[in-house]
Amino acid sequence: MPRSSSGTLFTDWLRERAVPLTHLDPQAPLDDLEPLRGIIGDTRVVAIGEHSHFIEEFALLRRRLLRFLVERCGFTVLAFEYGFSEGFPLDAWARGEGTDEDLAVHLATAVPVGLTEPLQWVRRHNRTASPSVRFAGIDIPAAGGSLLPSLAPVADYLRRIDPETVPAVETAMRIAASFAGGSAAVAAPAWARLPAAEQNALTAILARLLVRFRSLEPLYATRGDRHDYDLALHRLEGACHADYTFRAMAGLFADNGLTADTSARDAYMARSVLWHLERLDPGTRIVLAAHNAHIQTTPISFDGRLTGLPMGQQLQRALGNGYFALGLTSVAGHTADMHRDEKAPFGFTLGDTTLKPPEPGSVEAAFADAGLGLGIADLRRARTEASDRPDRIRLQGTYVRTPVIDAFDAVLTTPASTVTKDLRI
Repeated sequence: MPRSSSGTLFTDWLRERAVPLTHLDPQAPLDDLEPLRGIIGDTRVVAIGEHSHFIEEFALLRRRLLRFLVERCGFTVLAFEYGFSEGFPLDAWARGEGTDEDLAVHLATAVPVGLTEPLQWVRRHNRTASPSVRFAGIDIPAAGGSLLPSLAPVADYLRRIDPETVPAVETAMRIAASFAGGSAAVAAPAWARLPAAEQNALTAILARLLVRFRSLEPLYATRGDRHDYDLALHRLEGACHADYTFRAMAGLFADNGLTADTSARDAYMARSVLWHLERLDPGTRIVLAAHNAHIQTTPISFDGRLTGLPMGQQLQRALGNGYFALGLTSVAGHTADMHRDEKAPFGFTLGDTTLKPPEPGSVEAAFADAGLGLGIADLRRARTEASDRPDRIRLQGTYVRTPVIDAFDAVLTTPASTVTKDLRI
């Protein structure tokens, strides 16, 4: 491709502009990350992605980046791709409640996506730091595995505020319990096997409760605390979005779903981030950890079909330059491919798969051709300085086609990735 007079080819641009990093070790000195301070500026939410869950290098980098953003940039919240409702006990633990050993109990039924070590670091940090670092869950309950983490506290709230509705919410909980699992990979197919009458009854009850919550807001507010109302409402919204997601996933698996129907989960995650921002101290800055496919700011498409509008796109619309998406990827190595298996605890098993060489046109190929190792590139600068654009980025063992320098504000690439060992999968 000929060089444009208005910019350089992306590979050449990377060779000139990418910032090399020195360490993966979370305990190593942080000076090599200092350029990141200028890259993120005064951003309120910095989202840190990964092209696959269960990758050792990405877990190490998240911990290093969390430490840097907290210790040197003043961030005070760690948000994670973890249930909104279930996040509150973890916040209390991170700020000193209970014993160190209690964390294993809190996370015993959660998919192990790398939350243990960051939370342990936050708890240690908070022993001597002021202000303390908070924790925030943002996801639908149990990542779509069960409605009960949201519905149980909603039922407790309604017993105090609106006892007439308790039979309805208890019916919803009975139906939800009949297909609950450790993740959406378990719950969604179990939901699909329910009689249509049960599926529809659950949806109808949740919809009626949600309309009643919103319609009787003044009455609920006089009967109880405003914060309790807001919390119960968002929990109920999480149950509704999870219920919608079961239908969307069923349509996706049957190849007859509606366009972008799986966006319901991402919409809730985005709203959860905003929920926390609106209620925490002014000036709060959030480190948000989630998959690249959730944090990117461009739509998700496969084979030319629009499948979802990610959380990052919705946060960018709400926050503008206050949202920053940092994608993590690798040039080579291995990935953890997820294979559906309803007999497994979380509904899937992991395959340790060797990554194929980077595809031409990918951001990984550009890093490889530029001869770069561990490094970070400010893609916002590339939007005006580079004359060509990578059109794909890794997603587990495949690629998602997207204008990468529009989808992410920066990308951090490792030379190789390895699957985390000894996972409870």
